[in-house]
Amino acid sequence: MQRKLNRFKALPVFIAGVCCCSFAFAQTDTAKKLKEVRVNTSPIPKVQTIAPAQQISAGDFERYNAFNVADAIRDFSGVNIKDYGGVGGLKTISVRGLGANHTAVLYDGVQMNDAENGQIDLSKFNLQNVQEITLYNGQPPNICQTARAFSAASVLSIKTIKPALTADKPYLITAGIKTGSFGLFNPNLQWQQRVNNNWSFIINSYIENANGRYKYKTQNTGADSLRTGADITSQQIDGALYWTKNDSNKFSLHVNYYNSDRGIPGAVIDYTITPPGRLWNQDLFIQTSYERIWDSGFHLLLNSKVSKGYLHYFSPFLNAQGNIDQHFTQREAYLSAALSYTILPNWEVSYAVDGSLNDLNTHYNFIPATPFPIPTRFTLLNVLASNYTIGRLHLQGSLLNTNTIESVKIGKAAPNRNIYSPTLMASVQPFSASNFQLRGFYKSIFRNPTFNDLYYEPVVNPNLKPEFVKEFDLGATYTKGLNGFFNYVTFTVDAYYNDVTNKIIFIPHDAYNSSVTNAGKVDIKGIDAGLKTQVNLAPGWTGSLSANYTFQHAINVTNPTDDYYLNQIPYTPKHTLALNAGVNHGHLGIYYNQVVSSQRYYNNNNDPGDNIPGYSVSDASIVYRFLTGRLPLTTSFEVNNVFNKSYYVIQSYPMPGRSYRISLQITI
Repeated sequence: MQRKLNRFKALPVFIAGVCCCSFAFAQTDTAKKLKEVRVNTSPIPKVQTIAPAQQISAGDFERYNAFNVADAIRDFSGVNIKDYGGVGGLKTISVRGLGANHTAVLYDGVQMNDAENGQIDLSKFNLQNVQEITLYNGQPPNICQTARAFSAASVLSIKTIKPALTADKPYLITAGIKTGSFGLFNPNLQWQQRVNNNWSFIINSYIENANGRYKYKTQNTGADSLRTGADITSQQIDGALYWTKNDSNKFSLHVNYYNSDRGIPGAVIDYTITPPGRLWNQDLFIQTSYERIWDSGFHLLLNSKVSKGYLHYFSPFLNAQGNIDQHFTQREAYLSAALSYTILPNWEVSYAVDGSLNDLNTHYNFIPATPFPIPTRFTLLNVLASNYTIGRLHLQGSLLNTNTIESVKIGKAAPNRNIYSPTLMASVQPFSASNFQLRGFYKSIFRNPTFNDLYYEPVVNPNLKPEFVKEFDLGATYTKGLNGFFNYVTFTVDAYYNDVTNKIIFIPHDAYNSSVTNAGKVDIKGIDAGLKTQVNLAPGWTGSLSANYTFQHAINVTNPTDDYYLNQIPYTPKHTLALNAGVNHGHLGIYYNQVVSSQRYYNNNNDPGDNIPGYSVSDASIVYRFLTGRLPLTTSFEVNNVFNKSYYVIQSYPMPGRSYRISLQITI
């Protein structure tokens, strides 16, 4: 084990050497000050055509009452957020019924990986340093990117704020605080600094404290109860150093540290509450990126990353040892290189290669039947991709090759894998006007079993096969800029079909035994539709409206003799609708958001007793921006769950009733 630790310690030095050799310092550029030009028109939202994509930027976070990344994307069509409730509750994303393991989360272009369980908790991403969030179905349209960006059924891309300062204003400091229900205390600080024409940095930090207590109504009697055990104390600091010669030659170094201590509230079952547990996280990653574009048509992108994640879970749940006390430590070293070349103005080709090394170690407060194997996985990804345009037809294709080499110190390792995954995308403009386009894609992809799937006691099934998905999508987009009552209108609609085989299914047998097996086949048919528009209500008054609708028919087709054959898969509502409306006047903004979800089931049987009722939840906010002296100040007041609705997203985990949040932010 010590030799392996030494290898990991040496990797950051090696990675730094690779990155430093990738670029050279340039002479100081000449800065020119240009006259400011004010534009008062409203930009038409960008609509991705070749691959379905939905985007939200920093300016829209307040109108959606968003506190973290999970809140910001909950209105996206096709998205189902699993939320365990409360400020500190875990939040994961499922896109088009495929589960969290099939969505890659990119942080400034580099994937946030979790080899242990494959699911990224979106609640720990604070929005203070986020510029925009984009969800791509299939894969991002840019073919000069990491190979990992091609390796998932969908991609959630988080882009952070980058300094855009001048010699006249070489720094920007933003300080803010949020407080409100659940005992929330959330101060944050951001410092942007221009060092010279080439160098700049940004530092973000925040603290989040909350007692997590909230009232809810029990499912059985409707009586008022108090939810406890959902407290959280967390801190995060994120720093980035940027070197930019020009838009075609730039480098960045990113460091992020997250620490949290949170309660895991117990499930509310049959008038009783199971004892709450606790979860501690300590996560650190360092990533670098270098990008260079030459006039000759070459485009180079280099990325590297080292990370370490520590998780400590404790539960007073009674077992043979009296409680559960588990510690997990995982590490990753990652390198990526991508090179594209524009052969002709309408033809671009690319090649990307990624290599990553992951390991996981753990210890329990009991002796399992099978000692933990301490697995290590090396993954090599190679992808060839091409973009080609013929008149109004745009074609894109890629072929991904995935090689994994698995080893363990104890017991049997999962077999090595060598899998090819093709993707084909196309969009066409059927008429001379560019505001209407058709699109479609086919993607064959898979997800490897996680370390927990393969080796976690009492599961231990190294013979698990990867879970394969074939994605089919056909859609249309329409965008129109207008000059009358409507400023613009955009409309998108996509019909999709996902064919899932070798579905990895967790089967609990009793309180101490369970199993994981490839026993599943799922058919998912759905429709995603979105509408956005902005109107001129009166002189100085504008209104905005967006609506996203999702239909999902996701059924289990594993075995016709099973009782749950053709049943809707768990936690997948057939209908969801998200509405957001707002009115803006000068410095004032008033916004209303509503999410409607139909009923769903929490297991495969679809029995009436296993039903989770549908719900409709409304949020509202008021935002006011003004100057105090010469300093911009933003204040907001938010009401979540305006009508105090009682509802559940996860069975036995009640969501909060009405709550309030006040925020204040000043920029220096």
